Amino acid sequence: MAQTDPTRSMALHLLQAVLDQHRPLETGLDEVGAAPRDRAAGHRLAAAVLRRLGTLDAVLEPWLRRAPPPDVHHILRLGAAGLLLLDTPAHAAVATSVALARERGLTPFTGLINAVLRRVAAAGAAALDTLDSPRLDTPAWLWTSWGSDARAIATAHQREATLDLTLKPGVAAWDGAELLPTGSLRLPPGTRVTALAGYDDGQFWVQDAAAALPARLLDAREGETIVDLCAAPGGKTAQLAASGAAVIAVERDPARLARLRENLARLRLEASCIAADAGDWHADRPVDAVLLDAPCSATGTIRRHPDVPYLKRSRDLPFLTAQQDRLLAHAQSMLAPGGRLIYAVCSLQPEEGADRIAAALEGRGWRLDPFTAAELSMLPQARTAQGYLRTHPGLWPERGSMDGFFAARLRRV
Repeated sequence: MAQTDPTRSMALHLLQAVLDQHRPLETGLDEVGAAPRDRAAGHRLAAAVLRRLGTLDAVLEPWLRRAPPPDVHHILRLGAAGLLLLDTPAHAAVATSVALARERGLTPFTGLINAVLRRVAAAGAAALDTLDSPRLDTPAWLWTSWGSDARAIATAHQREATLDLTLKPGVAAWDGAELLPTGSLRLPPGTRVTALAGYDDGQFWVQDAAAALPARLLDAREGETIVDLCAAPGGKTAQLAASGAAVIAVERDPARLARLRENLARLRLEASCIAADAGDWHADRPVDAVLLDAPCSATGTIRRHPDVPYLKRSRDLPFLTAQQDRLLAHAQSMLAPGGRLIYAVCSLQPEEGADRIAAALEGRGWRLDPFTAAELSMLPQARTAQGYLRTHPGLWPERGSMDGFFAARLRRV
């Protein structure tokens, strides 16, 4: 009898967390005590299923007369992902799936699991050839909202994300890593950041190439006082602190604030960390600049967080946009006249990007300060006609893509 594979047990737990309980993948991962290797492998398998869920279900559907119980369906998805996406040998994919079903008290379904996965194995990669995978793997509301970029974005979501690093000033890139035009360092998917030379010395931090752009566009200078609202986990705070500016990082979640402090300590960078709601906290005096990386739907991070399409819905947007408007108005109140604000969201949804800036400009006190072509010369395709920054995963497909970000610069008048 085949032994249960701890990787598949971990992956099943993660699929249950996301698809049945609507909880984040990382939350499910934190709940399980397992060896680091098993955790990493289980996360990779679950993420592969979530990334290609629509395609896997389309492959399985012809062999299922009726919808199986959720756990049986998850086990079939895991087996199919191993066979079609991860090059798992057929005998191993089938045997470990059957063993997992027995372990979970699903013995009456082992015959079904065995038969269906053997048929998938026999079909092989050809089972994918006639499917429109980008469309199948993307919820309809997201596909529609992304317009003409939808196919490029969805295609990029099928691939595992690279590891991007931001280097501290003075730290040189090293052989085997790609220095991107934006200044980030890129390494292959699956690279263990903690094993890299210089990690313990605080020479770099993990930050997607697109996520690094808003703080760079703020152009923080030594002697300025800058507020970073909604600051955790601290990548942008670190960028600002490395400039020599006096940085005040505001974060309301105690656990996330603790992580921010830990990150700054490893990097040997200083910032004043404040535990407070960014919409309520007030600076002692007007500040030179504010970076507002606002809470959002996070649809720009799907390539790194494939659980997002199954945790967020279009009905979430009104609540999020109301928060964003509130934070924008509050940020204005803490700026000195002429002070600048970078508004950013890791979202692909227009309601959270350009629409929020349009709403802010309808009121008093703001003027738009567009990003110039020179400022975005390293990524000209990300500059919109209005002078906003708009990245999406369909950009740089030959380099491994990037996250989706929107950013705009406003000045207080």
